[in-house]
Amino acid sequence: MDKVFATAGETDFEAQHVASQECPPLAQVILAGGSGTRLWPVSREQFPKQLIDVIGDKTLLQATMNRMDDFNPLWSVVPDPVIVCGAEHYFATSEQARESGVNARIVVEPGRRDTAPALTLAALTAASEGTDVILVAMPADHAIADLTALHKAIEIAARHADAGAIATLGVPPTGPDTGFGYIRLGSALSDGAHRIERFVEKPAPELAAQYVESGNYWWNSGMFVVRASVWLSVIRQFQPQIHDACVRAYEGAKVTDGCVVPDAEAFLQSPSDSIDYAVMEHLGKPESPFSGVVVPLEAGWSDLGSWDAVWQAMEKDDCGNASSGRVLFEGATATYARSQGGRLLACVGTNDLIVVETDDAVLVADRSHVQDIKGLVSRIKAEKSPEADAHRKVRRPWGFYDSIDQGDRFQVKRIVVMPGARLSLQMHHHRAEHWIVVSGTALVTRGEEQFLLGENESTYIPLGIRHRLENPGCVPLQIIEVQSGTYLGEDDIVRFDDKYGRAG
Repeated sequence: MDKVFATAGETDFEAQHVASQECPPLAQVILAGGSGTRLWPVSREQFPKQLIDVIGDKTLLQATMNRMDDFNPLWSVVPDPVIVCGAEHYFATSEQARESGVNARIVVEPGRRDTAPALTLAALTAASEGTDVILVAMPADHAIADLTALHKAIEIAARHADAGAIATLGVPPTGPDTGFGYIRLGSALSDGAHRIERFVEKPAPELAAQYVESGNYWWNSGMFVVRASVWLSVIRQFQPQIHDACVRAYEGAKVTDGCVVPDAEAFLQSPSDSIDYAVMEHLGKPESPFSGVVVPLEAGWSDLGSWDAVWQAMEKDDCGNASSGRVLFEGATATYARSQGGRLLACVGTNDLIVVETDDAVLVADRSHVQDIKGLVSRIKAEKSPEADAHRKVRRPWGFYDSIDQGDRFQVKRIVVMPGARLSLQMHHHRAEHWIVVSGTALVTRGEEQFLLGENESTYIPLGIRHRLENPGCVPLQIIEVQSGTYLGEDDIVRFDDKYGRAG
């Protein structure tokens, strides 16, 4: 291969590199472990923003899956991306990949340990077939307007990564935003990249303004390009506990249908740390044996970290308004409105407002105060209100349920089970259930009994009795479930058998 870049231990990255068919393949890594509280009430703990169609008709995760399509043909791209997500988001992630026609390799984290352990698991997975691929790691919940510009930046970063460097994409700032981390630029290289001098966490407004005015800082996009072997060497050098825990977890992983489930006990021994803290902050130090470069990304990037950022990324009318769903503006200016539940949302005379409606919550916020939503969600969690955790309609691997009504000692749900699907064999300590079939056919297990129910037929599941609901038919099964008891939370489920591998 015609390679004139320096190796990882050398200092001159200014020579040009000619990509050829001998270049190692690029493997897309999608980090999809975020919980996403800033886009509440659309984003919830069990359904974070990467799973939502924030902009356009695709979810952010689906848009990210397609981000390496039509890349420069001189570089081969591994067709199956590696997606790292939490166990609570696995089924939605898998379903969205299937809907997009993507045969993803999904790594299910047994617990949240931040991005450094996640990328380490991804590196082990991507390199499992013996090829030292170049990882192109990107968050699942960002927006990119110009894919051509993104590809150009990734190609430059990949050349540095092929030579042994750790490359990141930095965004030249358009203003003193305090919601981003910053990268201080080192010496310039001939291809527009810079050495990394240091990473800086989210600064105060005055300091952010100084950074932007100096011209020596770029926003940290959270995208990284690095050889799998280099990343594993770096994490072993700087964070041996993370490296060792992830290796043990991967060696003990269960692999089924393209899904990698690392050993939970081993993985949970890993410290929780971000890529920035664990590795990137060490690269600018003189004693570091590894090199880091930052490549400019000018592609209409946004981390969509607030509803104001969503408004900025969307197309607007002549008055600066942006909307999603059934929305009407009358005399409104600079307003973002989203009707998630299908109801008509009318904004009259509003200015600089965020208005978001879902089935169970409504948010009205000044655009200048959207960062306070995170604190609001913390209060909702502290009050143990369900609106912080899940939507009224909750997707499950077998279908979904919709909480229609609830009160003291009762709850009513509409449950839809897809053809051939079944719920776990389970039992409840604190509630009994009545099932009424609205459409389709139900196969019911109740204790030692098993029987069929058709439309307009019903049954009763006493407290403490093992039971299961299945759909043996070829059309969706729809039932109304009435729960009654002293506690109706979703954590009052004891599972004895589950085809989807859920425990508890």
